[in-house]
Amino acid sequence: MHDSLTRRAALKGLLTTGTLALARPAAAMLPAASLADQPEISLYSVSPRTVRITVQPLKDGNPIPLPSDGALADTSVQSPAARLRGVSGSRTVRCGQLRVTVAGDLLSFLIEGPGAKLVQHLTLDPASSELRFDTGNGVLLGLGQGGPQFDRRGDADGMVSGQGGYHLGTHGARVPIQFLIGTEGWALFVHAPLGAFDLNGNQGRLRALTSSAFLPLDVFVIMADEPGAILREFASITGYAEMPPLWSLGYQQSHRTLDTPEAILAEARTFREKKLPCDAMIYLGTGFCPNGWNTDNGEFTWNPRAFPDPPQAITQLHDEHFKVVLHVVLEGERLTGTVHDPCTAAPLPTGRTADHHWPPDRQVACYWPAHRPLAELGVDGWWPDQGDGLDAPSRLARNRMYFEGQQLYRPNQRVYALHRNAYAGMQRYAAFLWSGDVLSRWETLKTHVPNAINTSLSGMPYWGTDIGGFIPTDEYTGELFARWFQFAAFCPLFRSHGRDWKLHLPWGWNTGEIGYPETKGYNPAPAELHNPAIEPVCRKYLELRYRLMPYIYSAVRETCKTGLPVIRAMWLHDPEDPAAVARGDQYLFGRDLLVAPVVEKGATTRPLYLPSGVWYDYWTNQRQAGGREITRDVDLATIPLYVRAGACIPTGPLRQYTGETVDEPLTITVYPGADGSSLLYQDDGETFNFRNGEFTLVEMHWDDASRHLHLHLAAGSRILEPQGLSLKIGLAGSDTLKSVTFQGRPLSVAL
Repeated sequence: MHDSLTRRAALKGLLTTGTLALARPAAAMLPAASLADQPEISLYSVSPRTVRITVQPLKDGNPIPLPSDGALADTSVQSPAARLRGVSGSRTVRCGQLRVTVAGDLLSFLIEGPGAKLVQHLTLDPASSELRFDTGNGVLLGLGQGGPQFDRRGDADGMVSGQGGYHLGTHGARVPIQFLIGTEGWALFVHAPLGAFDLNGNQGRLRALTSSAFLPLDVFVIMADEPGAILREFASITGYAEMPPLWSLGYQQSHRTLDTPEAILAEARTFREKKLPCDAMIYLGTGFCPNGWNTDNGEFTWNPRAFPDPPQAITQLHDEHFKVVLHVVLEGERLTGTVHDPCTAAPLPTGRTADHHWPPDRQVACYWPAHRPLAELGVDGWWPDQGDGLDAPSRLARNRMYFEGQQLYRPNQRVYALHRNAYAGMQRYAAFLWSGDVLSRWETLKTHVPNAINTSLSGMPYWGTDIGGFIPTDEYTGELFARWFQFAAFCPLFRSHGRDWKLHLPWGWNTGEIGYPETKGYNPAPAELHNPAIEPVCRKYLELRYRLMPYIYSAVRETCKTGLPVIRAMWLHDPEDPAAVARGDQYLFGRDLLVAPVVEKGATTRPLYLPSGVWYDYWTNQRQAGGREITRDVDLATIPLYVRAGACIPTGPLRQYTGETVDEPLTITVYPGADGSSLLYQDDGETFNFRNGEFTLVEMHWDDASRHLHLHLAAGSRILEPQGLSLKIGLAGSDTLKSVTFQGRPLSVAL
């Protein structure tokens, strides 16, 4: 946290001693130099380290309501620490560990923590419709998906949602979230107004979209001494993530233009014949391609050319243990209500009207029932595409619709929906997000590493990309696909999709064909289409992903409980290391795996930074001292992957899909060199029974001095297997494994 004595003293000099009258019907008028609408100022102690500040103009003596857009998890009425009208000088109010000094003459808010440390200074400027705030001197993170990367400092961002945002081809679609993190120990969530951010200099600005939208103001200021607390506070404001189904963390193969019905099934069977792990088949709709699953974009009628017998096709895919996900398009401006409301609107088509226009307004309760026949046929998940024109509350209403709507038909079944648009709070609905229609370029892959970090820090933990990029360019080769595939193996969403779709299959670069040609001017060299080196690389990372599933699933559970994302900025666990904080080209996957994707064409080495402590090369188990930059040799099959000393990494047997029954124990690999704590989480992967205690949570503590691993069953959980949890435990680099059965009683294993 920054603490500039000179700056704080100057700020305090502006806040002359005075009083603020408590709210009364006959409140004093604001000075003419301030806001003319007699705002009501309320200060709320959200938690000991978070204060909520609202400024609401009055109309007929009553405050104009704050926006009700669904972003806030708790909408109950809270008693403020102070409610103020009329300003004469300044007044200081204590809110938990924070002190807020309000200066009415300037309409500013000075927020200080213990020891009078400066946390934030907010100022409202009605002349420019701006909220101004202090940005300190550290790295600035967050603000959602897309936009300039990595450090947001120095950027001017219009926060335009959708594909029309900043540099779509390389930086992805914009999903703006007005949550800004100062890595010195503070964060701002500006719930209202929505606007454009200017982060040039030490004073940031948020300019409202219009002068009339300048007020009401609703902003949360967070103070924290450690980074994880910031994300926990944000999760308490906008909601903790929901558990997705386990299968959604497996590999998902998406398709553009579909082939014949026989070829569609044959391609699924090829995964099984080749023993390439895969959990889901995703089918695009007709409209963006000549032959998709439906008759046209936005429609819910099956296309007989691709699926002449939909029930039979779904049954056949299910028999091969694939989940079926369908692409659904919606455009318009507003989507209101929930699936539980009555439908009161006039009948509307699911897609365009007869004159080929999208209706601007829809009710969720009227639109959602169109999904029911598909759900009853056994469709397992949804791919809600488009919606760039929807306003922020409508984007969130759409996220919510798929989560709650699916449960109308399958009340105890977890939900999968992959969205292109979202808003703060989407995580409450287990919503996945992908980065949109990006170009197949090396620069895109490079930019998506920091993009992954900022998206994850913004409360959107289930994120990924189109592996290989959506639109091929001359740079799209087997090498780029392989490097992108490696990166995606360490993203929550592991999915391949794009034009010329056969080049998005794990074996697609050795068949001699690209599939239906969809990209004008894209003609890869014949040798590129006969490249036998790519499929083995994809196999290696598919198998690694599925072996790491116990570790990944445990990290997802931690996300849902703590707000810490699966993809983590180095700052989250090494905030006192400036070199780690500033690194946006690498990240932690969970707490203990450090991933450094290779994003340069023809790379034979990859520089990276190891934070302090001892680290292990995952591939060789070679120990490395941290706190320094290193260079790792790489070949096409290798990206740098390091494990923190003290970690206890749970892995499972290889499966062809996440639900496959394999009668082999889990393995716990301990990386010595430091004390450490890790978690192993299990549940049925499908239902919400974990809410009722149907889960296993094993706390693992490694004592490096005594070389003992201590296992404890967390309170509120139980061992699900009747015979106990079978484990093989060993040290990294050792062939010796000890077999134990954990029954739930404390257990110590000497290694």
